Amino acid sequence: MTAAIQRLDHVNVRTAALDAMAAWYGRLLGLEPGPRPDFPFPGAWLYAGDRPLVHLVGTGTAPGADPDDLRIEHFAFAASDLRTFLARLDAEDEPYRLRRIPGFGIVQVNVRDPDGNHIHVDFDAAEAEGLDL
Repeated sequence: MTAAIQRLDHVNVRTAALDAMAAWYGRLLGLEPGPRPDFPFPGAWLYAGDRPLVHLVGTGTAPGADPDDLRIEHFAFAASDLRTFLARLDAEDEPYRLRRIPGFGIVQVNVRDPDGNHIHVDFDAAEAEGLDL
């Protein structure tokens, strides 16, 4: 018998900008810093409720000089309250791109964190009624 995958547990992101990354994930995605094992390297675990969804690992070097040389192509979160999220991004003057996923009832809000990692936050398409996509 094999275990069935049920949900995304966490994403591990290496960064040379640990403080800026933790602040961005808190400010724009609402994740909160929380307990982290006493690893012998710098880092932060960022929580949604009681789940540590993003694990940041501090490194001494930037991911790469080429912006296309990213550690992760993308990761995604499921969310609700699309308009509040868009208002937060607009208030922070954070660039984003909206995309309706045909046939799946999902609207994605695509953003990039301070290191350039692609993240999409997925909402039920019904929340996008009346928005220009």
